[in-house]
Amino acid sequence: MFQTLQAYLAYPFVQHALIVGALIAFCSSLFGATLVLKRFSFLGDGLSHVAFGAIAIASVLHLSDNMMLVLPITVLSAVLLLRTGQNARVQGDAAIALVSVATLALGYLLMNLFSASSNISGDVCSSLFGSTSILTLSMPEVWLCVVLSLLVAGLFALCYHRIFAVTFDPTFARAVGLRTEAWNLLIAIVIAVIIVLAMNLVGSLLISALLVFPAISAMRLAGSFRSVILLSAVISVCCTVGGILCAIVLNTPVGATIVILNIVLFLLFTLIGHLRGGN
Repeated sequence: MFQTLQAYLAYPFVQHALIVGALIAFCSSLFGATLVLKRFSFLGDGLSHVAFGAIAIASVLHLSDNMMLVLPITVLSAVLLLRTGQNARVQGDAAIALVSVATLALGYLLMNLFSASSNISGDVCSSLFGSTSILTLSMPEVWLCVVLSLLVAGLFALCYHRIFAVTFDPTFARAVGLRTEAWNLLIAIVIAVIIVLAMNLVGSLLISALLVFPAISAMRLAGSFRSVILLSAVISVCCTVGGILCAIVLNTPVGATIVILNIVLFLLFTLIGHLRGGN
């Protein structure tokens, strides 16, 4: 098995997949803890379904680069969901549920009505649960992922203290002059970008796991926000790289393999946390 793995690692497409996967996992881990602590986890799930609907529209329009359509639609949806969630008539979770179900149904309907492919079920499963497209990335796609990942990581590093304040004590942050609504909007937009980047890696239905599992696993052991972020990054990158390698060697679905590794580590960290706590 190790000889087979060593042989695969010599191929450029495998190297590109590992680089992109590690970068996406790292970016997901940076904002995953914020997503969990601010109770925005359902927002990530809703935006992933929006991205699926946008992919369906891009496939109907026969766009060669669907990210040029998927990215702005997902970002715009993040803005609209936060704005709608502030409406007293439509609560935030209800608005996300409505948009999530509507876009998922619309995407599936469009794929059935207008898809030029004869394998509609295969296309839908690939979009929902991920596919081997992570192993067929072109160089422009790789560079786009690298640039966007560096921008996300740089934004988090520069705005760490503001993100920390908005996450833990929005009332205090508002009192000292921070525009919490604007920062919440920025966080939602960044989450939308991460979701679009992760579509080829784990699929729209499994993206929430990539955002949430490393964070909640790290929270079982880490005691501070900074340590949660660092441990979450290690967990996310290790599970993603390990999942890609296992999927290549064992011929299993990439997205599902990554999520299963995250689940295993979550259970392990939960057990260690209980043992350390004496429970």
